[in-house]
Amino acid sequence: MACVGLILVAVAVACLQVVMRYGFRSALPWPEEVASGAFTWAVMLGMALATSRGAHIAIDVLPRLLAQRPRAVLDFVIATIMATASIVLLVHGMEYMQRVISASPALQLPMKYLFLAVPVGAALNLFFLFWPDGRRGFLQGAGILIAAVLAYLAIRNGAGLLYTQASGPMVLVLVGLCAIVIGVPVAFSLVIGAFTAFASANPILLVTIAQNMGASMNSFTLLAIPFFILAAAVMNAGGITPRLVELAMLLVGHLRGGLAQANVVTNTMLAGVSGSSTADASTIAKLLVPEMEKRGYDRPFSAALTAAGSTLANLIPPSLGLIIYAALASVSVGALFVATIVPGLMVAAALMLVVWLLSRQRGYGGDMPRSSGREKMRALLTAIPALILPVIIVGGVRFGVFTATEAGAIAMIYALFCGTFLYRKLTGRNLTAAVRDAVLDTVVIVVIIAAAAPFAWVLAFERVPQKIAVGMAVLVERPWLLMLAINAFLLVVGLFMEMIAAMVILVPILVPLVVMAGFDPITFGLIIVMNLVIGALTPPLGVLIFTTARAGGADLVATFRAVVPFLLAMITVLLLVAFVPALTQAPMRWLAP
Repeated sequence: MACVGLILVAVAVACLQVVMRYGFRSALPWPEEVASGAFTWAVMLGMALATSRGAHIAIDVLPRLLAQRPRAVLDFVIATIMATASIVLLVHGMEYMQRVISASPALQLPMKYLFLAVPVGAALNLFFLFWPDGRRGFLQGAGILIAAVLAYLAIRNGAGLLYTQASGPMVLVLVGLCAIVIGVPVAFSLVIGAFTAFASANPILLVTIAQNMGASMNSFTLLAIPFFILAAAVMNAGGITPRLVELAMLLVGHLRGGLAQANVVTNTMLAGVSGSSTADASTIAKLLVPEMEKRGYDRPFSAALTAAGSTLANLIPPSLGLIIYAALASVSVGALFVATIVPGLMVAAALMLVVWLLSRQRGYGGDMPRSSGREKMRALLTAIPALILPVIIVGGVRFGVFTATEAGAIAMIYALFCGTFLYRKLTGRNLTAAVRDAVLDTVVIVVIIAAAAPFAWVLAFERVPQKIAVGMAVLVERPWLLMLAINAFLLVVGLFMEMIAAMVILVPILVPLVVMAGFDPITFGLIIVMNLVIGALTPPLGVLIFTTARAGGADLVATFRAVVPFLLAMITVLLLVAFVPALTQAPMRWLAP
């Protein structure tokens, strides 16, 4: 409840700032500090909560392949690495907190209280790794703690004997990636990678791990992530998704492959509300895949289409992928939102074209009656409150009415209003459940971004992007070849890495490279997000395929096979976006403030 309360405080303070700025023409000096501080504490406390529930984002391909006994050994190793990373944050977080002497600009509160969140969260994390629960007993918890202490001391004191500071970047990447591959949650993999890289250097550099984690969360921009996740959760709890499905079916249900077309249209409309591909994939799979099977559609085809359509949540504002990219690359969220409008609609159109071709070939659809104009208008009027939300967000951010973060807070209040007074489906019980789930989703995303900060700092400290740029000088001189190589590389990365993990590792390396080659970083943001969401449809990771196949009861292998035509269509759009800059830059000129 503490995490929920802190996030709601941040929402209230952000909304207060908007009201004061435009209602009373008197902006307050302190809301950003209060909101960022509440957010930092919510994330670090939530990190421990996510550990207790086993909710951290991890690539569990290897653990799922192992038999029970080897799996138990690997689980012990994973928990030990998580505990070692927690010890790093606890020890060096306390060390850094004691060094901080600055105060916040507006409230003049000592900044040490902000950075105290890092060691406190780490201590709670250790507690949940040690304390007996349904997964481990007291002796196993004690063994994890003892092994973690020994691992910390061994790395701290023995790293200098094995490698020098010059090898830090290589050690950073190898340790971090190896930890991710064996199933260690991404956030802890990044922390242990940074610690191992710095262990052979001056000990004072170790405090930068906790410093960078705390400083990265002290960001008003990152608050857009929990705000939009909360808004989507409240809208779904308020009954918006069934109304969007109804509208989509009335609009296109009578066409060849009508219910499949409605699937894409629903994903397109819901994308403007949620921003989360995984959430959309699960929700729509449960609603539409069984219904599509009843009307003669192949279940793997239905699940594959739902997975492909759910990628639109990261290609149409408000996209969490674009918000994360903006935070990592220090570019405008508003510009990204505007630039992605045309590519997002192009992907939707490409998916609908594939649906039409396959439906004609297989005889899908054509069995639903054409709805009347009155029915369409009634469904449209019912869905309008949800449909105007993306317009409010993009327009308000682009024309300077509010920041992207404040837009998320406004979206949250708007969602509460719609669910309570317009759709009247929001109750105290489902609102509480929605907010709790949204806060946990926020924590597991943001803690990765925070853990990526020291990871990126090591790369910058050792001038890795500049060294890569020198090594790729030939490609930099041929921008089209560089872009082709980067796209091929990102598609391969997407096969094995979750989108957020890949972004936090690759954005600090690739953005300086493409800027040096003359590419617009806004356009590149769309390119990297498109590549990585395509990766969420491909084996072995295929998060969206796993989600829709499980929720829709489809065979996994058959679903991977069924998604191939949709993948080809999306890659075609990706190449158009990469090599026709006008598709992203023209909307920015049209909607220039």
